[in-house]
Amino acid sequence: MSPQVMTLTDAAIARIKHLTAEHGETSVGMRVGVRNAGCSGMAYTFEFADEPRPQDVVVEGGGITVLVDPEAAKYLSGAEMDYVEEKLQSGFVFNNPNEKGRCGCGESFYV
Repeated sequence: MSPQVMTLTDAAIARIKHLTAEHGETSVGMRVGVRNAGCSGMAYTFEFADEPRPQDVVVEGGGITVLVDPEAAKYLSGAEMDYVEEKLQSGFVFNNPNEKGRCGCGESFYV
């Protein structure tokens, strides 16, 4: 069995479980991708996945499924997806060894 593209923290798993339960029975999990955006060039994307696509890379853990767009997999290889709650903000964050830098606001990155 080959290693997964990325890993998920317990906090990310718990948040994905919560979000997919709220979304309803049609959701098979979350889809994660990367798109061109922001001042540094790339940004992570998240959406509900109602069905897997043929080329999706599947990441599983703790009873949840994350589907990774195959083009994004090369940017996410070795990354850890986490969920962080702070006083003024909360959200998914990536500890990604492929990132070479981030913009000042933290919304985008470059490789």
